[in-house]
Amino acid sequence: MAKFDTLCVRAGYNPKSGDANVTPIVQSTTFTYDTAQEMADLFDLKRDGFFYTRLSNPTNRVLESKMAALEDGVGAIACASGMSATLLAVLNVCNSGDNIISSNQIYGGTFNLFKTTLVKYGIETRFVDPNASYEEINKLVDENTKIIFAETVSNPTIVVLDFDKWSKVAKDNNILFFVDNTLSTPALIKVKDYGADVALYSSSKYLDGHAVALGGIIVDLGTFNFKNNKRYPEFNVPDESYHGLVYADLNKTAFVTKCLAQMIRDLGAIMSPMNAFLTNLGMETLGLRMERTVSNAAKVAKFLSENKNVEWIHHPSLKTDPYYEIANKYMPKGVTGMMSFGVKGGREKAVKFMENLKMIKMVTHVADSRTCVLHPASTTHRQLSDLDLKKAGIPDNLIRLSVGIDDIEDIISDLSQALENI
Repeated sequence: MAKFDTLCVRAGYNPKSGDANVTPIVQSTTFTYDTAQEMADLFDLKRDGFFYTRLSNPTNRVLESKMAALEDGVGAIACASGMSATLLAVLNVCNSGDNIISSNQIYGGTFNLFKTTLVKYGIETRFVDPNASYEEINKLVDENTKIIFAETVSNPTIVVLDFDKWSKVAKDNNILFFVDNTLSTPALIKVKDYGADVALYSSSKYLDGHAVALGGIIVDLGTFNFKNNKRYPEFNVPDESYHGLVYADLNKTAFVTKCLAQMIRDLGAIMSPMNAFLTNLGMETLGLRMERTVSNAAKVAKFLSENKNVEWIHHPSLKTDPYYEIANKYMPKGVTGMMSFGVKGGREKAVKFMENLKMIKMVTHVADSRTCVLHPASTTHRQLSDLDLKKAGIPDNLIRLSVGIDDIEDIISDLSQALENI
């Protein structure tokens, strides 16, 4: 198998003589065929091809195949956003009365989906501290638990997941283990190697890398056996809405096929071909960008840890960070370009620091080529009281800093003058 950087450039598309050398944008909703039988075979999954872009598109297929190759998975689905990817993956296995066990240190949008929206449809989420013991997590499992969910690196608290512990809970109970790997990407860790069954991404972040294409990706890692698993009966009975197909009979591709045949068919939320093209283009440099990103982040973290106007900092590249050892265990090449730190003087000084920045911009985004900042207490989490912010691990002086691939001297120079003038 080709090396990672080669897969970033070439996986998913193999042009023939006379074809475009770069993946084309197939900006068409539909596709033509000469016979009714050809189309019937497509609908019955007896042959590969395309008939309607809501289900599959040649440009999307290249991106999906590339992502599956980078994760060593068996299939992928490119979705309209990271949130739609998470929702579709969850609904693929959960019904009313089921429950999810989730780390409580996850992206705010995912937290709200689990805590507020899914509850309206009868799906409960049992939140737990990611640092809780195996026994504490395991006791939350019951016969209706369908998913164990966590993030490789949490946003914005920068908690690094103990994969061995969380995957053991999943494997011991024969439950699907979902991991959101957005902030690390397969360039830094292949979550399949540490027990994950499904990898989830907001592709709008490092995968695209340029903040131009909204999207999400579900990757079926092909590791879960649904056959005769009583916890997942829908995989083991004929789907009368899809010609009586029994998904568990498909073995390794059961999850991704059911998600495509049911969730995408009925709910849509597929990525547009244009965004698939842009994401695929960005991914050609994923390996290179992540090398530069983690290198820059380590240097920025060191600078901030020594600055007199910084009260505290969280980034696993620092030996003083509580996740330094576990990060080196799972991600020796680096963890992420995102970090959080506290400006001395509270909310007022934190806001003044951001407003002092010249090159680095305030944006509601992370994980692209440009270094950027956000003050969660006054933006994404502004609805919370100071007490609630502390409970969520987000003090009012927390700055979320996403280090990009700008020249390191320019990044540190801007941070330095902004801190100096608070």
